[in-house]
Amino acid sequence: MWRYIVQRLLWMIVIVSSVAVIIFTIMFFVPGDPAAIALGSTATQAEIDNWREMNGLNDSYFVQLGRYLSDTFLHLDLGVSYAYKVPVIQEFAKRIPRTLTLGLITILVDALIGIPLGVTAAMHQNRFLDRVLMVVAMIGVSLPDFWLALMLIILFSLKLGWLPAMGIGGVQYWIMPVISAAVAGIAMNARQTRSAVLETKRADFITTARAKGLREAIVIYKHLMPNALIPVINNLGTQFAVVIAGTVVIESVFSFPGVGLYLLSGISARDYPVIRGCVLILAVFASLAVLIVDLIYAFIDPRIKAQYANTAAKKGRVK
Repeated sequence: MWRYIVQRLLWMIVIVSSVAVIIFTIMFFVPGDPAAIALGSTATQAEIDNWREMNGLNDSYFVQLGRYLSDTFLHLDLGVSYAYKVPVIQEFAKRIPRTLTLGLITILVDALIGIPLGVTAAMHQNRFLDRVLMVVAMIGVSLPDFWLALMLIILFSLKLGWLPAMGIGGVQYWIMPVISAAVAGIAMNARQTRSAVLETKRADFITTARAKGLREAIVIYKHLMPNALIPVINNLGTQFAVVIAGTVVIESVFSFPGVGLYLLSGISARDYPVIRGCVLILAVFASLAVLIVDLIYAFIDPRIKAQYANTAAKKGRVK
C-alpha cells in the first residue's frame, strides 16, 4: 500500500512541475509586452525598458525559467503582482479559502443530491420515475454553467430581488454560485450512480445475499451500495478538480472574490506572476483532490491492495 502512495505522490510532483513549465512557456512566448500594459500608454520607451530590466524580462527563456522554478519550488515565492503591487502568495491567502469553500460545498451538494437520485433511478429501472430522472439529468449535463448563472441572476436578483447578484457576504451570496456550479455535477453523479448500481445489482454476491433471505434494505445498504459507490467516489474527486479549475467562470459572473476572479484580472492585465501563480495553485489543489480520492479508492478497493501486495511478495521471492 505504501508503494502505491509513494507512486501517486511522485506522479503529483511530476504533474505540478510540468504545469509550472508549461504555463511559464506559454506566457513567455505569447505576443505582447507586459511592461507597456503595466505602465500604461503614457509611459516612455525608457521607462518601459527600465521596468523590463528591473523585472528580469530581458533575460533569455532558460534564465527566466530557471529563476521562476527556483523561486517557486525552493523559496515558495510566486512573485509580486505587476498590477496590484502585492505579493501573489499574500493575495492567495485571502482568496483561496473562498474558492476551496465554494468547491467543497458544491461537491457536497453534488453528492447529497446526485447519489440518492441515481440510486432511486436504478431501483425503478425502466419505469416512469427512472425515465424522468434521466431526462432531467441529461438536461443538467447539457446546461452551460455560465448560462445557468446568468439566468439565475436575471430571475432571483433582477426579477424577484431575493438574492444578491454579486459580491461576498452572508449565506445568501453563496446560493446562486453553488447552484450554478453544482447542477452539472448532480446530473453526472445521478447518471454514474445509476449505472454503477445497475451493474452491481447483477453481481453474484447480490444474488447470493438475496438467496440467503436477507431483507432488501440490508442487501441494498450493506452489500450493494458500498461496492456500487467505489467508481462514484473516484468521480467525485475528478469533479472537485474540475470545480476548482472552473471557478474562473462562476467567480467572474458573480464577481466572487476568489482565485478564479483573480486569475481573470491577471489575464486582462497581462500580469505574469498572477497568471502563473493562479494556474499553479489551482493545479496543486486539483492534483491533491485527485490524490486524496485515489488513496481513498485504494483503501476501500481490495483489488488495488491485493495488486501491490502481490507485487511486493513477488519481489521478496526474487530476492
